[in-house]
Amino acid sequence: MLWMRHHGVINVANSILNSIDLDQTVAHLMVTARSDGYTQGCTECTQHVNDALKVDWDNSRSATRGVDTEAAHAAAKTEYNNLRFPVMDLVTAALQSNDFVA
Repeated sequence: MLWMRHHGVINVANSILNSIDLDQTVAHLMVTARSDGYTQGCTECTQHVNDALKVDWDNSRSATRGVDTEAAHAAAKTEYNNLRFPVMDLVTAALQSNDFVA
């Protein structure tokens, strides 16, 4: 038990924190969040310009026009929430045995 407390938990945490899958998923989540925020900001800004100047601002050349950034971000969040780590399967299997420390 002492080994598990001082080494095992640290090894499990390091396996998760150093996972390439985690890095890639978090990076993808950050990119989609930034894109969705940019799109929402441009849409809000366009609306303010339209309201303030009483014009119909042409945003047809916007890089995000017609791109569903909200759905892409939602998919990235789902991917993050469903991320599985092989080390956790090993922990679950070990905890189901009679001598889980071994």
